[in-house]
Amino acid sequence: MDDNAPVLVIVDAANVVGSVPDGWWRDRRGAAERLRDRLAADGVPGRGGPVEIVLVVEGAARGVEPVPGVRVESAPGSGDDHMVELAARACGDRPVLVVTADRELRRRVTELGAEVAGPRTVRPV
Repeated sequence: MDDNAPVLVIVDAANVVGSVPDGWWRDRRGAAERLRDRLAADGVPGRGGPVEIVLVVEGAARGVEPVPGVRVESAPGSGDDHMVELAARACGDRPVLVVTADRELRRRVTELGAEVAGPRTVRPV
């Protein structure tokens, strides 16, 4: 593993956006864009060193554009499966952090060697 490589931070957009009942369900794409913009501005609070942020969107949020500092990937099918695929490709080569509260997704990525953190890591309430 390259300890000097930036941490790959994979953010479960649907899970993080859904963690705060602020009306996100009325405009899922807009909510994902606001999360993207917050990540671009704030990064991952408390995370020292370089990070590469990947925001994974699905469903009605597909098509959200990337911005400098945040790569956005529209999951072709299941967002969880796409995040597991991203983690599987990176684990072993570099540190990986998956931001989600989804228990099954957390289990799947930790088996690959990824760290996990909850939505408040990137979206304080």
